[in-house]
Amino acid sequence: MTWRAQGLRAWLAQRVSAVYMLAFLLFFAASLFLMDIHSYDQWRSWMAHPFNSVTTFIFFVALLMHSWVGMRDVLIDYLHSFRLRIFTLTVLAGLLFGMGIWIARILLSSAQV
Repeated sequence: MTWRAQGLRAWLAQRVSAVYMLAFLLFFAASLFLMDIHSYDQWRSWMAHPFNSVTTFIFFVALLMHSWVGMRDVLIDYLHSFRLRIFTLTVLAGLLFGMGIWIARILLSSAQV
């Protein structure tokens, strides 16, 4: 595979994740507008619904993937020292992975009503 194909894959990942995040935010805003969620218990029961929790998890996966591709491209373009670039990318990957674990833990705990 050539470098161009990898660039196309990153470009496509950014566009697909952006479209999904927009669709989810519209769904989320409509859900908040149409439903009366005024307490923590109502919010938690809404999040416990499998459709809502799965779409929320996919939203955060798309957000983290979108962040990775964007930040990776910026760091590759502007950090010219190879060692600094590898170190920074490793720290970024660790932070994003940690956030993904944290988000999954939060969503799993909210699903246990």
